[in-house]
Amino acid sequence: MAEEHKHEESIMEKIADKIHGHDDDSSSSSDSDDDKKSASLKTKIYRLFGREQPLHKVFGGGKPADIFLWRNKKVSGGVLGAVTVSWILFELLEYNLLTLFGHISILALAVLFLWSSATTFIHKSPPHIPEVHIPEEVVLQLASGLRIEINRGFTVLRDIASGRDLKKFLLVIAGLWVLSKVGSSCNFLTLIYIATVLLFTIPVLYEKYEDKVDDFGEKAMREIKKQYVEFDVKVLSKVMSKIPKGAFYKKKD
Repeated sequence: MAEEHKHEESIMEKIADKIHGHDDDSSSSSDSDDDKKSASLKTKIYRLFGREQPLHKVFGGGKPADIFLWRNKKVSGGVLGAVTVSWILFELLEYNLLTLFGHISILALAVLFLWSSATTFIHKSPPHIPEVHIPEEVVLQLASGLRIEINRGFTVLRDIASGRDLKKFLLVIAGLWVLSKVGSSCNFLTLIYIATVLLFTIPVLYEKYEDKVDDFGEKAMREIKKQYVEFDVKVLSKVMSKIPKGAFYKKKD
């Protein structure tokens, strides 16, 4: 009887140990989950314009993002150099596009023709002229991306014209006013060139000093929101209160 009693006590002790062990594991797992949540909240850093993806993915990834972010310095420098030379020719030297295309084509065809003809007399192999073609996939991707951005712009303009967001309306009006002032001081070609240079410089500089720029942007956004709240209370709310409700609101009611 004593041995059976001891055996029962040992079984009860094992069960109790397992229960306590399970409680310890569950408490430790819950603690670890809490630690992970707090750590994720702490590590959540403000990114400019609410960006959640890396800058390379924001630019669509692939070769275009590599060019804009200078992953391949030779290709990026070549593209920027070609754009700069084109701007100098068309803007500073006032060269005509059709004239330039005609002169380059004449020079290239004349050189290749003379070179190919001369090889028959000097008994050398003719120059290798590669076959140039535009891949269909690249054109479709470019067209698809352009279509998405244009439709998004139309949607934004429609929302603004519907009078749903006064803040967005004021921002767009201010942006268009700045664009009109810039356009009055320089022509369209120069504006395109400036935008291209900015596209090749600002993203790569932002990627290099990302943390500092995001920290400054967070402080600036706080100040802008603070000023907007004051402007909303002092000006916008008074202006909106004086505007009579139209038939649209009556129908909605």
